[in-house]
Amino acid sequence: MTEANQKWVAAWGNAISINDRRPENYGKNLTLRYPVKMLLSGSALRITLDNFCGTEAVCITSACIAKAGAESEILPETCVPLTFGGASGATIPAGARLRSDAAEFTVNAGETIAVSLYFADFTELRSAVNITGPLSGGYFAVGDYAAAQQFPMDVSRKTNWVYFLSDIEVAASYDSRAVICYGDSITAQAWPDYLMQRVLDSGSGKTAIIRKAASGTRILRQYDNITYDSYGLKGETRFPRECLVSGADTVIIQHGINDIIHPVGEEVNPFRPWSDLPTAAEMIEGLRFYIAKAREYGLKVYLGTLLPIEGWRTYADFRETLRCEVNEWMRTTDEADGCIDFDRAVCDPEHPAAFGAGYDSGDHLHPSQAAYARMAQEVPEAILLLRQ
Repeated sequence: MTEANQKWVAAWGNAISINDRRPENYGKNLTLRYPVKMLLSGSALRITLDNFCGTEAVCITSACIAKAGAESEILPETCVPLTFGGASGATIPAGARLRSDAAEFTVNAGETIAVSLYFADFTELRSAVNITGPLSGGYFAVGDYAAAQQFPMDVSRKTNWVYFLSDIEVAASYDSRAVICYGDSITAQAWPDYLMQRVLDSGSGKTAIIRKAASGTRILRQYDNITYDSYGLKGETRFPRECLVSGADTVIIQHGINDIIHPVGEEVNPFRPWSDLPTAAEMIEGLRFYIAKAREYGLKVYLGTLLPIEGWRTYADFRETLRCEVNEWMRTTDEADGCIDFDRAVCDPEHPAAFGAGYDSGDHLHPSQAAYARMAQEVPEAILLLRQ
């Protein structure tokens, strides 16, 4: 469906990880709706649904796209059904992903569109990720409201969990491209949203920001128990899959702080042994794996330094030393295309182990909204290819 001067480029993206295990992890007669801000213009659209972390097949009954109104509202006259191999519904096997057929749908950079998904039968709601930020969030409703103008208030709620929806691609101009933001909860929170807003404010219309982030994840380890499996998959499992993004030419990696702060010893937590604590050399080898894989995909790589942690509940001097050793390698290595020094941007210059004034969310690990906005400003214009 793309024309000669167009190509498929991801205009919005999301990691797929593991939903927090609860007794109610199945849904039935459920509609999900995700309003998303589009950073690219195009003439057609397709979505990818991903059951990567599912343990059983998922059957989607119907899906549609539309221009979004306020909150959960869509403009019904713009609603276009999506098909999968020509059918309105499809089955996604456990561990697999499915791309919809292309649908003619004109979208302009800066517009908000909504993707609505309906699941009639019992559905394992395991493949998901939690994201937050000023441009993030969605809704769910009990009943089939995929094509409805608005979700009824009495049967719907907001959610920050995104289930199954991993990518939205548009048939965009050939000079359009995507930048991937890869990481953990810090990237699953707001700085990519502020980066998206920065790109939108520039009027570029040629660069999309694609978030691939899952809270609690580590470079080198993963949890294989239901208490912590929502902390997701390790880097060698996540990165090769998440960075296969249509039209991407660059990845910004801000990952690794959980490798440092999680281990506490089995006497404190049986799932967090000291053997999980890496050395700086091991973490650097993990980052080198990311760089090598990104090069295979033709991506430029920028490393984002790890943020302050003083005051976090597991803080210790040896963890701070490890963080600083990894950061110093990021700042000095010539193996990546550059380093974005998020750490120095948000730390207290007089006491760099801690956040600067106004930059701590309160838990001494995650940044405040002001800090997230500052992180977005640290990304060089040359990476974003902003119009001057």
